[in-house]
Amino acid sequence: MKQTLLVLALVLILGSCKTEKKESITEKINHDGTMETKVKLSNKQKTLAVLKSIETGDQTAIAYINPTNYIQHNLGVEDGLAGFGALLEHAPEGGFKVNNIRAFEDGDYVFAQTQYDFFGPKIGFDIFRFENGLIVEHWDNLTVTTTENPSGHTQIDGTTTVTDLNKTDANKALVSKFLINVLINGKMSEITNYFNADQYIQHNSNIGDGLSGFGKAVEAMAKQGITMEFTTLHKVLGEGNFVLTITEGTFAGEPTSYYDLFRVENDKIAEHWDVMETITPEEDRKNANGKFNFPK
Repeated sequence: MKQTLLVLALVLILGSCKTEKKESITEKINHDGTMETKVKLSNKQKTLAVLKSIETGDQTAIAYINPTNYIQHNLGVEDGLAGFGALLEHAPEGGFKVNNIRAFEDGDYVFAQTQYDFFGPKIGFDIFRFENGLIVEHWDNLTVTTTENPSGHTQIDGTTTVTDLNKTDANKALVSKFLINVLINGKMSEITNYFNADQYIQHNSNIGDGLSGFGKAVEAMAKQGITMEFTTLHKVLGEGNFVLTITEGTFAGEPTSYYDLFRVENDKIAEHWDVMETITPEEDRKNANGKFNFPK
């Protein structure tokens, strides 16, 4: 009876969690007649535990990373679990700080937007790929934390609520078309097909809300001789109303990795967050896995 009440209490606690994908609970009767209850974490929850372990040093989270097959795509970190450990060994006095803002799951992938104090205040997107419940691959983009943009938004504020799970594929297709048609192929006349005019919230540090804000930013860059080019869309991930794209291109002539997070509402792009990162030259890389190598 006591064990049954314990299980019921655990179910109620887990049911109050805000994560979209909750733990699964399994029960097993042991040979001595006692009941054993196990909680199985989702891949999203494992990802959040690994990210938080960078701050806390929690060794249990390392068990969620494949110890013999962990491919690292951050070009400044050595490959494998040893490379991850070596990075943590160089923590400054006071350690690192990790505050996850948003996390999403798409098949074998989990992608997260996180606020770091990681050799200085930074905002990052991380992508983890799972096989058989363990992390086997990691990609990311990091940038320094900045002040509010012209419309008063930060790099991380805005809604975190996931909705429209049944529209995940349609939202991914919409955002993909925008990236390919407008940003890569330059069909700027089609841009209004993807937005409700100025009803568009922008979190890029240098751009204001709406298409008018985007236009002003492009004009300002042109006056400074700065060009922004998108050349190859490498990956599109999504959960419900949120879609993340990973694109290769150039900014001011420098090879650049673009991570863009879009929120879709009523079949239009309603909100945007991003992280741009200059791609490390080959001679300075600590692994040879490439910035954009995703399994086919």
